Amino acid sequence: MRSPFHPHRSTLVRQLAAWQPAPEGVDLPRQDVAERLGQWLNVADAIALRALHQALPAVKLRARLHGVVMPTPVELQAELQRVRQTLERAITRHDADLTEHEFAPVHQHVLDLQRHMDMRIGALRDHVRQTLSMASPRLAQLAVLDASLQQLLGGREQHLLSTLPSFLKARFARVRKAGEATETPDTPAEADATETAPATTLAADLHALLRAELDLRLQPVHGMIGAYLQAFQANQASLPTPGAPLRQTAP
Repeated sequence: MRSPFHPHRSTLVRQLAAWQPAPEGVDLPRQDVAERLGQWLNVADAIALRALHQALPAVKLRARLHGVVMPTPVELQAELQRVRQTLERAITRHDADLTEHEFAPVHQHVLDLQRHMDMRIGALRDHVRQTLSMASPRLAQLAVLDASLQQLLGGREQHLLSTLPSFLKARFARVRKAGEATETPDTPAEADATETAPATTLAADLHALLRAELDLRLQPVHGMIGAYLQAFQANQASLPTPGAPLRQTAP
């Protein structure tokens, strides 16, 4: 029996759950977001988070240099889309030979892509935070909150993401074992097809998992750009032409 579908789970979690079916008769515990987040934080983290919450109202707008033009939400969304497309192309251009039974090259490939994602998305996330910090007091608070949560939870997140290759390795072993259990091919052409089929499945699994990780890493950026769009739309009537500096008013 597979794990029950939870609409609020990320694509990455659903993908892994599909590969790791729950044992028969097991009722998975249900926890709200606060309970699950609490498992990621120690006492020092909780104290730091409380101090951050108390300090947020005092966050000030970041001063803009003379002549600096604020990007529009559409421009930020376009930048996000460019980063996504670049990383999706990198995901599908894999060099690992999936017809081989040695997993080490695949493992290294995943680690290289994870570092690439971290670098590109980290730069984009920082740029979006800088934009929010100059837009309005509330958006500046959101930027500070995101930076602080990344500092508090980033290490735990990176540790969990670093375990993804182990799920892939187990998945690859099961797919190859299933392929070896098929009937012995009678012709060279059938032998080639028997060898290629698991590789095709493994390539699809590899790409699906990495795309799910990409979606997960981009969620904070999506959220901040969405907040910026709402503020922009709320203030649009009082704004100059698109692309001009956003007025420093709370959304």
